[in-house]
This record gives sequence, C-alpha cells and structure tokens, in this order.
Amino acid sequence: MTKKSRRTHSPAFKAKVALAAVKGDKTLAELAQLFDVHPNQITIWKNQLLEGAAGVFGHDKTSAETP
Repeated sequence: MTKKSRRTHSPAFKAKVALAAVKGDKTLAELAQLFDVHPNQITIWKNQLLEGAAGVFGHDKTSAETP
C-alpha cells in the first residue's frame, strides 16, 4: 500500500473556497465535490475567514504611524 502525501492548499484557494461557503449559494456537499475538499475543512476555513475579517478593516494607531 502506498502512502498518500498531504495536499497543501494556497491561501488564495482557501479564501476562494471560504468565500463560496459564506455566499451560501451551494451546500457544503456541493462545494466539497466542486473543490475536491472535505466539508469539515470548508467549515474550518469559513470560520477562520469570519473570525479574521474584522482584522482587515481594523488597525492600531501605532502600526499606522510607522514611517
């Protein structure tokens, strides 16, 4: 029996899948089949996207003032 290596997905691919999940046009099963990823992984990426979305718009004053 041959050993399967783990697949690594780029951040762009993860964002694409997570955004498709947030849209809600298709079910998790449909997305999993479309992107060839397990539905649990899609849920994890979706939650990571939703948790980190506030960081895109929020910023500290100290980081903005760096020259």
